[in-house]
Amino acid sequence: MDTYMAKAHIRRPDGTQVDIDGSPQEIAELIQRVEGRERTQNRSREQSGLANLKPRSSLPDLLATLIDGGFFKEPKELAAVKQALAELGHVFPVTTLSPALLRFVRRRLLRRLKQDNRWLYTG
Repeated sequence: MDTYMAKAHIRRPDGTQVDIDGSPQEIAELIQRVEGRERTQNRSREQSGLANLKPRSSLPDLLATLIDGGFFKEPKELAAVKQALAELGHVFPVTTLSPALLRFVRRRLLRRLKQDNRWLYTG
């Protein structure tokens, strides 16, 4: 008895291509298994709360949030800015913070004052 061999060419949403050779029943079972696994993974992701996470905020967005919240009403040292961001759950080295704050100064969104050989940032 001759068995009919089918071929399936599948292009996935992520761009990968899958070529399957087999009987129509084997191909159908394989596709059903893969789709069932994806649904299970998506469901577990939703249940764990990962699906609702916001994308990471960029440093300029975080600094703008601090400015809008009035953090810079009083002059703040670089260490205070680092601490405020850390309290929000965003840890940046001072070597990253300093140039970002300087960009805000150049765009005139912040002012920079020198006091006792330390730079202070204010709104």
